[in-house]
Amino acid sequence: MTDVLVIGAGPAGLMAADVLSAAGKSVVIADAMPSVGRKFLMAGKSGLNLTKDEDLARFQAAYGDMPSALQNAIADFGPAEVMAWAKGLGQDIFTGSTGRVFPKGMKASPLLRAWMGRLDQQGVTLQKRWRWTGWDDGAACFNSPDGPQKITAQHTILALGGASWARLGSDGRWADLLPDSTAAFAPANMGFSIDWSDHMAPHFGKPLKSVGLWADTTLSRGECVISKAGLEGGGIYMLSRQLREGAALFVDLKPDWPVEKVAAAIGRPRGKNSLSNHLRKVLRLDPHHVALLSDFGRPFPDDLAPIIKRLPIRLMGPHPMDQAISTAGGVRFDAMDGFALRDRPDVFCAGEMLDWEAPTGGYLITACLATGRAAALQVLES
Repeated sequence: MTDVLVIGAGPAGLMAADVLSAAGKSVVIADAMPSVGRKFLMAGKSGLNLTKDEDLARFQAAYGDMPSALQNAIADFGPAEVMAWAKGLGQDIFTGSTGRVFPKGMKASPLLRAWMGRLDQQGVTLQKRWRWTGWDDGAACFNSPDGPQKITAQHTILALGGASWARLGSDGRWADLLPDSTAAFAPANMGFSIDWSDHMAPHFGKPLKSVGLWADTTLSRGECVISKAGLEGGGIYMLSRQLREGAALFVDLKPDWPVEKVAAAIGRPRGKNSLSNHLRKVLRLDPHHVALLSDFGRPFPDDLAPIIKRLPIRLMGPHPMDQAISTAGGVRFDAMDGFALRDRPDVFCAGEMLDWEAPTGGYLITACLATGRAAALQVLES
């Protein structure tokens, strides 16, 4: 019998194994994939955003309404602690202009190699290609390359990920094994589909910069991209929860200009210029901004300024869940005491498999690390 079985080798599972093995516990990690941290490594391909260097209250506000267990976990292991943890693994870090924190090498692989080296030194055993299939008389059951396997442990930590990016291991199949504890999955941090008119095709791939995106009362000044499928990118991801829940999307094409200044500029004589050329010149709009206005603003009213300040965008719905960066839904906090399942108090849950969501920008990884650590500490206290 091992002291603790950790199922899932993403950030939450590895953090739990790190804390427990450092405390002298025997730990086995089992993961369904042939290598560890596959989604973590994919996140690092464009620069591993570990956390965001901002005060704790502002950082926690990005998660919206937070269950107390998640709030406490992040209070104990927030941005400052994540930065110290990365440095402890020998990774130099830097903070970008927006407060986002990255390893100086930008990639995830050096950090992951150092982390796995530490776990190996602490005696952690890793079983790869072991897919969890449930329990049998208290033992965790797995399908493995060598056939069915069982592990008996005093405590088990589940860190099985969400339900997006199935090819990297986060397929959500585990939810069938915890039906009474799990809320339905929904995509988070995803793009949205749009039925573009034909004239938008030349603008596919163009970035929407220097605009404001509104959903309900939330403003995003982040950048997004016009794609054949719709809109995607950080600016739209920030509004994904509100848009998924039915809020309308509006674009402010001149967010730094009051409507009166926009109206005055439009009112200048335009001579022989077409309306499109006139708008490009007097408002300094890119051609794809004008194309977006043409697609969703026609028929143009006599007073065009309010539409330029609040252009309604008709969305067809979110992109498929497997294309989302993360997911909402998962193990409900009301089905747990802290991070321990109420119906199986020797089993704990952590990471993206929990029912929470957060914007991109370091919040996702920080919460995965924090909940993995919190679940491990609860094991040590039990």
